[in-house]
Amino acid sequence: MNNNNNQSDFSKCVWVLMLGAGLVSCSDTTMEPSSGSFSTAADVHLDKAVIQQTLEIDQLLNTSEAGALGGDNALFDTETELLDRKTISVPRALPETEIQERKAYYGDLHVHTAYSFDGYAFGTLATPYDAYRFAKGEAIKNPAGFNMQLTKPMDFYAVTDHAVFLGLVKAAADTSNNFSKNPFAEPYHDLNAPEKFGTDLISRTKRLLTFSSFIPNAIKGISDGSLSRQEVLGVVRSAWEDTVDAADQFNDPGRFTTFAAYEYTTSSADMGNLHRNVIFKGTENLPREPFSRAHSANPEDLWSWMDELRSKGVESLAIPHNSNGSNGEMFKGTDWNDNPFNEAYVQKRLRNEPIVEITQIKGTSETHPILSTRDEWAGFEIAPYRVATGALSKVDGSYVRQAMLKGLTLEQQGIGNPYQFGFIGSSDTHSAASQNDEAAFVSKLGILSSYPEQRGSTPITGINGQFAYYGNKLLSAVFPTPLGKSLYVKVDGNVYAGGATPTYGASGLAAVWADENTRDSIYSAFRRKEVFATSGPRLRIRLFAGYDFDQAMLTAPDGVEQAYGKGVTMGGTLLAQDAALNDMGSPGFLVMASADPDSAPLQRLQIIKGWVDADGTTHEDIIDIACADGAEVNAETNRCPDNGARVDISDCRISPEIGATELSTLWHDPNFKPDQRAFYYARVLENPTCRWSTWDAIREGVAPRSDLSTTIQERAWSSPIQYRVH
Repeated sequence: MNNNNNQSDFSKCVWVLMLGAGLVSCSDTTMEPSSGSFSTAADVHLDKAVIQQTLEIDQLLNTSEAGALGGDNALFDTETELLDRKTISVPRALPETEIQERKAYYGDLHVHTAYSFDGYAFGTLATPYDAYRFAKGEAIKNPAGFNMQLTKPMDFYAVTDHAVFLGLVKAAADTSNNFSKNPFAEPYHDLNAPEKFGTDLISRTKRLLTFSSFIPNAIKGISDGSLSRQEVLGVVRSAWEDTVDAADQFNDPGRFTTFAAYEYTTSSADMGNLHRNVIFKGTENLPREPFSRAHSANPEDLWSWMDELRSKGVESLAIPHNSNGSNGEMFKGTDWNDNPFNEAYVQKRLRNEPIVEITQIKGTSETHPILSTRDEWAGFEIAPYRVATGALSKVDGSYVRQAMLKGLTLEQQGIGNPYQFGFIGSSDTHSAASQNDEAAFVSKLGILSSYPEQRGSTPITGINGQFAYYGNKLLSAVFPTPLGKSLYVKVDGNVYAGGATPTYGASGLAAVWADENTRDSIYSAFRRKEVFATSGPRLRIRLFAGYDFDQAMLTAPDGVEQAYGKGVTMGGTLLAQDAALNDMGSPGFLVMASADPDSAPLQRLQIIKGWVDADGTTHEDIIDIACADGAEVNAETNRCPDNGARVDISDCRISPEIGATELSTLWHDPNFKPDQRAFYYARVLENPTCRWSTWDAIREGVAPRSDLSTTIQERAWSSPIQYRVH
């Protein structure tokens, strides 16, 4: 092998080492926090050093085969052959309870286990069976050896391992199975043997250097025929069937719901994230193999595959996530081949992607301060980088609120609106265990994020810190990679893990309003978009709109029943009314929110409105509609006053006596125009509480890192109601 190839291989090893550490780049200069409750990650798009680094990484991506998952060439033929399951579990009998009113159910639709190639590389040994045990309240082991356990069980859960090379690295490492006998598998034998679980820098380096060649070698082997396609597909199909079996084993109608699911993991050429989770309604009929990037990198081909399966009785939906890291690709306004949208595209996307994940560990994708300059809360848990790079993700085209506004413009132009999403949150954990508790957050990267210094919340002290800091500078200068130059940074003279990992958030949850806790009922809620997202706490939020609402509905025992009967709920469409509107001049919006008893009280309830005017210009407004402690909304600013809630940063104590357990109101839009297309959704904010990084610092007896927010305001978002003129 010549020197150039040696350098290229070593450069790839260095990149995967950095990638596995999850430390995606940012500037190594100290940045002051923009406020006590927002991280400088919200401002990093204006940082000259990060902008320059992004230009350098883009040049590197344009001149090398740097993509972590290889190129766009299909490795496998697309098929829709159904799984011939040897046994199909019989659903348990539903408890005999009378259905009275739709209830809020909470879950996670984005969970990785040892079957994901990166999860296994992060030391995760937990299986799909372990994931469901965790969701039901049992303790499972973190790869570092300590227990992870929920304070309250989930209502529903879906294991969504990466379909690309599903189960392959696990099979290569397990020397007891036939696939491990393949020469390709030899370097990965016993990758997660007990003696290889050291957390020191050298142990992690050995693990990741071994793993670095896995994906490029798998792609090369399949492409040149040295690795049998059928043998690889055999492993994938076996892992998929086991994943489905686990879902069926733990599905318990009325008590706990599971879904057969997986992640379709693709990206643009510049590493813009285009990942989706595919959720199947049932398990009676399923494909024998999941459609992955190895079949096609084009998400539109995924939708075609889903449509073909639907014609065979296999119902599913896809949920886009981490649009914040898509570099503007997720909602760019053209199709995969940069052709303008047409009606067929719009209908295909609407049919297959009714909901979107707007918050998770790798950031919140609702909006960005650059886009929403009048939204003081737009900087919540911003993760500003493309996934697996140190390059900034373009703001334009990467956030959900802007996409919905863009959809109104497309609709006005007669093209149609593909961006009429419902909202959920989920976690994207890679250790089988949801991570949505600020006080117990261990991030998503298994053994690579098990301890505070790995997460970037506490300093790396002594010789280890200096070695990491200067070693990174040397390696990134000699062997540039898409992860950039600042995987370790100095803040106030201390060395910290840098980049994306400190910007991760302890988020989120998917929530639904459903008649009962069953696959049919919860999936129906997904389809009608009667779903909401939370950043972690089990907040509840409801939104209805109608022309015949009155104040008495807020306190009436059957107020919710009346709202369903007289109006539409979140996810629905309210049509213009031909008859004269009520005296308020607009439909009524009934909004109700409840606090999580185990979290902080509520501070304010808001409506976010988006609309398009006759000239085709889009607008948004953020309106406080109810305030805690009986305070009134300022009529000029549309804001609640500061309620005085504070956090003691020395021990994270809050002000439990300040705030509300419930907020509700009937709101009318004072600027409503019957002939103006619009959408409305609700957002509720808690009082401030400690961010996970502050909890880490307190436990370690150090000051919180100064360029990270010390507090956050947890929140929930309803799905939008669309107001349509025709």
